[in-house]
Amino acid sequence: MFTPKWKKEAQHLAKGALKFIHYKRDLLAPDQLGEIESRRADLLAAIKSGDRAKTDEASKQIRAACDNALPREKPVGWLEENVEVMFVAIVIALGLRAYYLQPFRIPTGSMQPTLNGIIGTPLARGDWPSFPVRMWEKVMRGRSYVQVVNDRDRRVAVDGDGRPVVRDVQMMHFFSRSQIFFTDSKPLRLPAPVNPSSQIGLVNAITTAGQNGGVLPAGTVICEGTVDSGDLVLVDKFSYHFRKPKRGEVFVFDTIGIRGIHDRKGEQAAGSHYIKRLCGVPGDTLSIQPPDLLIDGKIAREPGIQRVIRGEGPYSINTTGYVSADPREARAHARPVSQYLAKPGDTLTLTAQAPPGYREYAALGDNTGNSLDSRYWGPVREFNLVGPALFSLWPVTTGHWGFIR
Repeated sequence: MFTPKWKKEAQHLAKGALKFIHYKRDLLAPDQLGEIESRRADLLAAIKSGDRAKTDEASKQIRAACDNALPREKPVGWLEENVEVMFVAIVIALGLRAYYLQPFRIPTGSMQPTLNGIIGTPLARGDWPSFPVRMWEKVMRGRSYVQVVNDRDRRVAVDGDGRPVVRDVQMMHFFSRSQIFFTDSKPLRLPAPVNPSSQIGLVNAITTAGQNGGVLPAGTVICEGTVDSGDLVLVDKFSYHFRKPKRGEVFVFDTIGIRGIHDRKGEQAAGSHYIKRLCGVPGDTLSIQPPDLLIDGKIAREPGIQRVIRGEGPYSINTTGYVSADPREARAHARPVSQYLAKPGDTLTLTAQAPPGYREYAALGDNTGNSLDSRYWGPVREFNLVGPALFSLWPVTTGHWGFIR
């Protein structure tokens, strides 16, 4: 704080000379290297003596020694310097994502009201607010106003069961979209996954095509309304290396090897990652007596699970408490699919005595009336775990911003 300015500048110059030696050592001849080190020693001695004149002279000498050491080397321009900074920033970001924190977009409503998925709401173009209001809602709320109109007659492609081919696609790991496929043209990309697209007109468009022999007429409105972005959360990929997963926390896992997920089709079929509440750890036996979730015959007491059981306030969404799996979901598939916890009295026991990576956990959605989870496709193995959901990063006006409970 009380060091003179000239002395601070000289000290910074000495540090810069040391960095120059470290960065350019492989390019410097031994005599050049020796001269710079000698000039730096002189500068440090002058600083220590407190003689400003000697310090100024030593500073000139070391600057000249460094400038003349590599006369043919082109100085780094502003473009190269900024590209280097950006490259380093990207490497650091990728390192953080790979080992510590990974962003994850909530795709569905299975964790409402704890976390929001992507929600579609019908709204005619004529009822849209002004452009400034739409931009404000886009930034603060993650709401987009969308309209997709079919520009020409197209024949909708169907699968082996005669159902229109509409599939979810992932863009850059952050953005979820869907595509409707045709036999006579390229797929048409829709502004949201299949389920929210269906909420804003896709179902009506498919119905119209069915009434026209599979042809979607020109001018048909496929999607029209608002799409609210799913919450963007940060997943802690580090903690599970040092502690055991805790019952009651929200966590993320991949779907590799979970056959019950991959046997299903539709909105919540196999995806790269799922997010649910961890409702059972190795050794637990789960059962459901609505509205209660029972662990080893006793009502689970973890705060996150209790909020769902009580169904108070926003947790009264769709249903109160935990319910058994819907048997109609199993019958909705062309081939048989298994179900767990499908009726009162059913139990799901999670394996504890197993090789590392094969111990089992249970994952249930907070919005149990609208969640495909362990009630339907069984346990999640240890090697599938990614980490606990740590922080809801965006949007900032939904009431979810902050640490996730």
